[in-house]
Amino acid sequence: MLVLALVTVLALLGLGIGGVWWATNHYGDQVSRIPHAFPDGSRPPKGDAAEGTTFLLVGVDSRSSKPTTGREATTQLWKYGAQRSDTLMLVHLGPGERTASTVSIPRDSWVAIPGHGSAKINAAFSWGGPPLLIQTVEQLTGVRVDHFGVIDWYGFRSLTDAVGGVPVTVPESSYDPEQHRHFTAGTHTMDGSEALAYVRQRHGLAGGELDRIERQQQFLRSLVGEVRGEVSVADPFGTARMLDAITRTVSVDDGMSNGDLRDLVFGLRNLHASDARFATAPIVRSEMIRGQYALILDRAKLRAACQAIESGAPPTRGGSS
Repeated sequence: MLVLALVTVLALLGLGIGGVWWATNHYGDQVSRIPHAFPDGSRPPKGDAAEGTTFLLVGVDSRSSKPTTGREATTQLWKYGAQRSDTLMLVHLGPGERTASTVSIPRDSWVAIPGHGSAKINAAFSWGGPPLLIQTVEQLTGVRVDHFGVIDWYGFRSLTDAVGGVPVTVPESSYDPEQHRHFTAGTHTMDGSEALAYVRQRHGLAGGELDRIERQQQFLRSLVGEVRGEVSVADPFGTARMLDAITRTVSVDDGMSNGDLRDLVFGLRNLHASDARFATAPIVRSEMIRGQYALILDRAKLRAACQAIESGAPPTRGGSS
């Protein structure tokens, strides 16, 4: 969604065709591209009724104090065993980018990882970087991924701070024993460090990983709202700072050209918050597998839901049974 935030900002500028053309080239050139992001070999075909574009958007926990994504990255995005995907969202933009449907896949989902047997889905990135993660998600959902976008926690903090913090309504007070943090009920404007701790919390929450996903989706809506609020033709310097912050923190596959960004700009001008829908992969149960907490997905329902949104239907809300 941070990639979408970039093109949404460009679209909101209202500069006309010439201005948008210049802006997408200027800022598009600054977006870091990932070479060889997609897997070799056979991949799912686009469905017969498929319309629009599907993105796999990932938040990576690299355990690094240095950036691994965006144009300021000073450390490798992927090195075997050093990073795991922490947030996974399959986002489908409908024809003309007038609707956006997102299905979140929990990091603890127990899935088949090609060439590695079964494990938590976040291990796919650790073992094989973007290509293995994309292959795993495509095999799980039956949906072909058109583009890949990634941001690490360093970039997440930077982007949150760039908008001056993000207002978040905490539904109830909680304590996270793993991060040693208290979260108080009410609306708070969180800076980058606070927001990162908030969206990463799962210990101390009744719903665990599912509550964490709810928080991530909630934060995303608020962040996009703040990004929109920062953009103003009357404040070109503020707009430039926002665009700079986004391009500084996000990496995308090298198949996403500036022309692709430009097409998104024109489409996303008509996308409103009410047109964005969120759901979570349907879960059958949780269990311990080889000493690890894991979530067992209803794979048939997940595939049906993902293939439905690829065809333009809104996602159905998932959850535990």
